[in-house]
Amino acid sequence: MSERISAPRTRARGGADAAALDDDATLHAMGYPRKLTRRFQAFDNFAISFTIINIVSGIFSSFGYGMNAGGPRILVFGWIGVSVMVLFIGAAMAEVASAYPTSGALYFSAGKLARRHKGAWSWYTGWLNFVGQVGGTAATGYAAATFIQAFVALQWPSYEPTAHQTVLITALIIVLQGLANTYTVRVVALLNRISVWWLLIGLVVIVGTLTVMPDHHQPTSFVTHFANNTGFTNGIYGGMLGLLVTSWTFTGFDGSFHMSEETVRATVNAPKGITRAIGWSAVTGLVLMLALVLSVQDYDRVAGSSAPPVQILLDGLGPATAKLILLIVIGAMLFCGLANLTSNTRQIFAFSRDGAMPGSRWWHSVSPRTRTPVKAVWLAVGCSLALVLPGWWSHTAFTAIVSVNVVGLFLAYAVPIFLRLRLGDEFRPGPWHLGRWSRPVGVLAVTWILLSSVLFMLPQASPITVDTFNYAPIALAAVLVIATVWWFATARRRFQGPVSYGRPDEVAAMDLI
Repeated sequence: MSERISAPRTRARGGADAAALDDDATLHAMGYPRKLTRRFQAFDNFAISFTIINIVSGIFSSFGYGMNAGGPRILVFGWIGVSVMVLFIGAAMAEVASAYPTSGALYFSAGKLARRHKGAWSWYTGWLNFVGQVGGTAATGYAAATFIQAFVALQWPSYEPTAHQTVLITALIIVLQGLANTYTVRVVALLNRISVWWLLIGLVVIVGTLTVMPDHHQPTSFVTHFANNTGFTNGIYGGMLGLLVTSWTFTGFDGSFHMSEETVRATVNAPKGITRAIGWSAVTGLVLMLALVLSVQDYDRVAGSSAPPVQILLDGLGPATAKLILLIVIGAMLFCGLANLTSNTRQIFAFSRDGAMPGSRWWHSVSPRTRTPVKAVWLAVGCSLALVLPGWWSHTAFTAIVSVNVVGLFLAYAVPIFLRLRLGDEFRPGPWHLGRWSRPVGVLAVTWILLSSVLFMLPQASPITVDTFNYAPIALAAVLVIATVWWFATARRRFQGPVSYGRPDEVAAMDLI
């Protein structure tokens, strides 16, 4: 008879009992003492994933690509279809999060769910997650810097943005976000609460102005308009590339999972945070997408501009209102980067706690004053800055490095879901679970991740040149080669997956009061 894999808690008839929702007991049963402060309520946990997904930031930064890769038909109906698939991914991840609510999140659950080679599964998942999150922080900061300069150029027409200025502004943004994460969890939670209302109120303002102010709107039939300006003659291929707009936006919802050790009633609130963040983002994002699409005045001029969403604002609202909307967008991007860095930091903290990173003892230490992993914060900042630096010389080089963000994250999402599927009935879910829908949802989730990852690595523009070549496969291969060499050289002898610091009573005595 095979060993039954169980989550470290009991389950009550008709729902979760007190033991299942005792956060410290759950953590102790998984072999970890409490080092972080639990100050995230259900709304705070939802807020971090909602902020990282950040439909304002994601749509505004990728809308132009979608106008040329499928046009309104793909932007609108692709958004609906991909949102549903991402909700399947989030639901499957949420079930795992309920069973293993730790900061280690994906890599921890991969190590626990694997029947064999636990260390290897955990190792690759952790490094994919780490690189994807660092790339996300760098990419979001870079996008914010780009829009900041667009605002400055509107305000002062003599200003001419350069690559050097973009890199310097990006570096300043990431350092300031590091300073915010250095202080208490209470500050981060407050900023994430503000970010939710910034996004929702900002969405109302953007959609409202685009609905009322433009003299002309496209008819509703315009949402079926198809455009393929990718350079590829195959329209189906061009349209499939446009699906990347939605996939790019829906990243980072593992943030709720990573914040489990700082969330009260994490076995329920963390999975709810994941699914609610995706659901709300899907609905609000569709509204924003429709508002932008129907406000296009001259399609060819907008699609050919350097910043299509900015051109839509200028054409329909005029310079003064366009600048106000840009400030809302920039604020959303800054909040997005802050939340992404927070999630990145918790993953580093947990990965180091299990000895999987160079200098692990250093990176998983917690400041006794702020009760936050300050050193991990600045490691995340340093790694993000290292990814931004190539943009000083080549935007193509920077794009090549951060393009692994989406592929790395989604592949890391796929691993624990796949391993949970392999276990079948041997898996013991936590209080939040999918019941009989667990397997079909999981299969759809893994299938979509594999398909979308292939899309991200295919050529995205023609003719293929040094500037248009998709470097994502090279960047991903480089990460996997480094991780593999490192694994066989030293890591496999010292890293066996998530560690246990002792029996529940022993680790309870190690808690920081």
